[in-house]
Amino acid sequence: MALVRKDRREVQFKIVYCGAPGGGKTTNLEYIRHRLDPALRGDLISISTEGSRTICFDFLPIHETLIAGYRTRFQLYTVPGQRVLAQTRRSVLSGVDGIVFVVDSIRDRWEANLEAWHGCRQALEENGIHPETVPIVYQYNKRDQPNSLPPEELDERFGVRGPAFLGCAATGYQVFATLDWITGEVLRRFHASLSPEIPDTREEESKRSTANAEGIACV
Repeated sequence: MALVRKDRREVQFKIVYCGAPGGGKTTNLEYIRHRLDPALRGDLISISTEGSRTICFDFLPIHETLIAGYRTRFQLYTVPGQRVLAQTRRSVLSGVDGIVFVVDSIRDRWEANLEAWHGCRQALEENGIHPETVPIVYQYNKRDQPNSLPPEELDERFGVRGPAFLGCAATGYQVFATLDWITGEVLRRFHASLSPEIPDTREEESKRSTANAEGIACV
């Protein structure tokens, strides 16, 4: 749920990356941090195990940008995919404005993906959020692997009705395309909810800080 200060025309959104352990959530944030101008973002805060898997969460603040008359800031999080960290996952998803579900496309990771997907939906419900009301975009990661499930099969298995991006977080392919879609959808819903008396100047101020990095082809 966006944190809004109408008197100061400030708004802060929370975007959470969900998915199976080792699926590429943290790699997405690491690439975003690497490609963004340091003036536009903060530091990536990560708590990990010795094996480099996230046991708590990653956090990357994106500094404010003027959009449609509002000083706008995004906070990017990942949630742990492990079942034993369900409480942490629930806490991080509290107040979420948009979700990027990162799918590990490797065939033998399907069960882990499905478990993470159900865990995400359960955490939303436990926070009093209906899963169908939150903007979500799917990123089918690790498309450079030869044993990847076909995207059409993933669409069917997850019942995807909205967009899905074929990605490779390790090289950055479609990382910003995924982020741009979810931030754009969150912004669209927020500004559509504002009072009609508030002028909409999106055409003049629609440039987002996340749009200044090109895609890098998967190899």
